[in-house]
Amino acid sequence: MDKQNVFYATGRRKSAIARAWLKPGNGLFVINDQPVEKYFKVESARVDLAKPFSITNTVGTFDVKIRVLGGGISGQAGAVRLGITRALMIANPELRQVLKKAGFVRRDPRAKERKKYGQRGARARYQFSKR
Repeated sequence: MDKQNVFYATGRRKSAIARAWLKPGNGLFVINDQPVEKYFKVESARVDLAKPFSITNTVGTFDVKIRVLGGGISGQAGAVRLGITRALMIANPELRQVLKKAGFVRRDPRAKERKKYGQRGARARYQFSKR
């Protein structure tokens, strides 16, 4: 890969981490050495990670290579979307306004709340018996 025109960024969501490389091309989309249709079988996840391109009218102008690990389907899709968004902003800083207005620039801070001792889960308690 030519280092001159490659744009790299990292995206995170829940416990998923995605590393995204964008280079000018014809819209080839590869995630963990697999086509996007094979890796993300859920249609909503594929639509979610393609949104930065559709909003900025750059569909088919970049080849995308992604390495993603950790988390589940929605967490990985969110991490990939943030990585693509950050790489697009590096490639063309004028796109920041459009992406920020859509809410793609900020990392989603929500994560699973930890389980507390003496309870069944983060907030669920064991059943209380008065007698």
